[in-house]
Parts: sequence; C-alpha cells; structure tokens
Amino acid sequence: MKRSLLSSLLLASVLATPAFAALNEGDKAPEFSAQASLAGKAFNYSFRDALKKGPVVVYFYPSAFTGGCNLQAHTFAENIDKFSAAGATVIGVSLDSIKRLNAFSADPQYCASKVAVASDPDGKIAKSFNLAVADVPAGRKDTRGEDIDHGRVDRVTFVVKPDGQVAATIGGVAPVENVEKALETVTRLASARR
Repeated sequence: MKRSLLSSLLLASVLATPAFAALNEGDKAPEFSAQASLAGKAFNYSFRDALKKGPVVVYFYPSAFTGGCNLQAHTFAENIDKFSAAGATVIGVSLDSIKRLNAFSADPQYCASKVAVASDPDGKIAKSFNLAVADVPAGRKDTRGEDIDHGRVDRVTFVVKPDGQVAATIGGVAPVENVEKALETVTRLASARR
C-alpha cells in the first residue's frame, strides 16, 4: 500500500513539473532568421546580425493577444530602455502569423512599437531551441475574440551572449517575473563587460 501510494505521488510530481526541455546555460543557441514585425511593419530578422550588437533576449510565448502574453509584451516594452542600456536587444517569437504580429507589435497596450516579434508559423525556430510545439484546442479565442489558429510553445526566455552561448534559460515563471529575470541577466552581463 505504501509503495503504491509513494509511486502515485512520485508520478504526480513528475507530471506537475514544467514540461520544457529547453537549451540550458552554456549551450550554443541555433542561428535563425524569420519574418518579424516592429511597429506594425514586417522586416527580415537575423539572429546572427543581432548578436553582433550584443546579447539577445529571445523570448518564446504561446500567442499574441492572450492574457499572459499581453502582459509579458507590455512589460518588455516598458523596460526596453533598460535592456538597451545593458547593450541587449529583444525579440519575441511565437507561432502567430505575421499579420497577427503586425497588429500586436503596433498595439500601444502590448509591444507598443518598441518590441520586435518574429513569426515561427511551423515551429521550426522553437524546435531548434528544444521547445515542444503543441496544438491549441479548437475554438480557443484571443482577447479580441478572434480564433487562435496556430500552435503554441511554452513561455521560455533565453538570454544569449554575443558568442552565441546561452547565458540563461528562464521558464516556468509568471510573465512579469520572466522579464525581470531576463533584465537581471543582461544587467549582470553588462557589469561583467565593464
């Protein structure tokens, strides 16, 4: 009886653990390019080019125009000057279409024309960072009442040093804390460079 109960509790704790098996600190981040949007305008984003300027915060999020993702984008936008002061750039990545991201990036309540967001419609970029792509149940709506017609990834942020090594992997925390931890990491990296 005790063994059965212990086995059940162990199984329950494993199932309750966050399900991301992302790249870890010290791993080499994969290079990628994607169609992205800033201030409602699409452009071609190159991770390689961004790394030439300094550390890059690559934050993956489930979907534009959803509660936690709206809050996270807004928090990044509010703090973008602090990231820039630490020499870092920020790029959000989701499986949203570029059309949805054009609206999201320009919306003053969310990205506020300050945070670039990249479209990863087939999940290829997410998978290259060892993130699982999942289907969204049919009938799910965003905060605007529109259908969410794409897959999703967990909210995981990577801070990548200019040499391409992952300095931090941040997952399993609330949206605001995710941004705060990313800012702490880039601030620490900036201090180490001085």
